[in-house]
Amino acid sequence: MTGLRARKKQQTHDALSEAAIKLFLERGFDEVSVTDIATAANVSKPTLFKYFPTKQDLVLHRFADHQHEAARVVAASSAPSASPVEALRDHFLAGLDRHDPVTGLNDDPAVLAFYELVFTTPALESRLTRFVAADEEALAVALGGHLRAAVTAACLISVNQVLSRRNWQVMTSGMAADVYHPTAYAEAITAYKALAAGL
Repeated sequence: MTGLRARKKQQTHDALSEAAIKLFLERGFDEVSVTDIATAANVSKPTLFKYFPTKQDLVLHRFADHQHEAARVVAASSAPSASPVEALRDHFLAGLDRHDPVTGLNDDPAVLAFYELVFTTPALESRLTRFVAADEEALAVALGGHLRAAVTAACLISVNQVLSRRNWQVMTSGMAADVYHPTAYAEAITAYKALAAGL
């Protein structure tokens, strides 16, 4: 019974988010009310708020799997001699190879529309900034928690953000992910190499 309950909760969670994002993409984030979302998903407002405390959470929960990812990658690095820069570089390059949306190198129209919603909605971009700041803090802790760790974490997270945003901008121009992959890969190597030299 517990397993069935958990599956039903997850189904409701996913249905609420999908209904909300569909409305946001059609009408704009600021033009859709919580009541609109609850009505579209056929639930009450209190039920919606049980799953998502804010409108922003309905969108940004999609990043939940990536929360503190950099810290996890560094902590789980299988090569003891690998530096944090190398571990995160390899992780980013692997993401490019599989066209992980978080790298920006994904030309699926639904993914592009979702990121445009996030990057062009001030309330969502502001929440994403807090999300990134939390990642930076977690990475700093994983690197030792001292001043150098904090500076290194800030640089590493920034490199990821710059590369991902550049890739997304190219995808929005209409270029195919497969075509741009070699350039994105080369830029990532160059960026991490420059970072390693600076650190």
